[in-house]
Amino acid sequence: RGILHSTTSYTNLRRRTLDELADELLVDREFVADVVALLEDKKQVVFYGPPGTGKTYFARKLAETLVNDTERRPIVQFHPSTSYEDFFEGYRPDTDANGTMIYRLQKGPLAELAARSNEAPGRRHLMIIDEINRANLPKVLGELLFLLEYRDTPVRTLYRPDDPFELSKDIWFIGTMNTADRSVALIDAALRRRFHFVPFFPNQGPMRDLLDRWLRREGEPAWVGELVAQVNDELERALGGPHLQLGPSHFMKHALDQEAVRRIWQYDIEPFIEDQFFGDATQIEYFRFPKVWNRFKYLAEESIDETQDSDERED
Repeated sequence: RGILHSTTSYTNLRRRTLDELADELLVDREFVADVVALLEDKKQVVFYGPPGTGKTYFARKLAETLVNDTERRPIVQFHPSTSYEDFFEGYRPDTDANGTMIYRLQKGPLAELAARSNEAPGRRHLMIIDEINRANLPKVLGELLFLLEYRDTPVRTLYRPDDPFELSKDIWFIGTMNTADRSVALIDAALRRRFHFVPFFPNQGPMRDLLDRWLRREGEPAWVGELVAQVNDELERALGGPHLQLGPSHFMKHALDQEAVRRIWQYDIEPFIEDQFFGDATQIEYFRFPKVWNRFKYLAEESIDETQDSDERED
């Protein structure tokens, strides 16, 4: 019947599975349980934070844990051209048996998921909406905004004037939202009220020290996490908040050394820095790798020396 069945055996299964997920993702089990509780409450949450903080990865892993059937956990990505017809349903050109051009009402991913849910009442369905804030949400959602709050209440949708549509309580949504593209400010109060918003920031909350934990587990040098934390503190002061920090996933790679970090910095981090400080050559130069390394190198060299001494003692 699914991982969230109310019997004792399924409750134990959920607890054990969520514990395993928390261990895999290197986050507190309490945080994972909180997210599930939020989904049980409003049926929809949004993970928001800078790029590279693991929002989509966390969403996919959680969806796999909660819904084992891939057909019941689709992923869609919004973009500026996403429309109501793309997401829910609309008329699209087709041809009939004689080759004549006609228009047919075709389901989008949400209507398809709703149909699958109606065929399997009581079974959990979960949709991930990646980059949810990149679309014009009032236009894309339309009357669906009402249905997100009032589940199992039939309404007449744009293309179903004679066929009331309702959104089952068995359908959950996880949205992801980048705070670096500044479109988060466009999310209106009506949408905010219908979603729980879960922060993903490198230097605070459940993602704090995530990179350090990953480096330790994978046997990679600790100084990498110390360098990133130092720069994130500097970015928070320079930009007046945590929304434009460096996510840990940029550096969650194996065989890390100074040269590997330099490449990541030059080709992944510096373009991001240039965008955030566009037109400010002084700040851009301040965050280039040679400058960052010079500010950090004494601590880094000390950490590297300690690691080498430890390796020599083990040998």
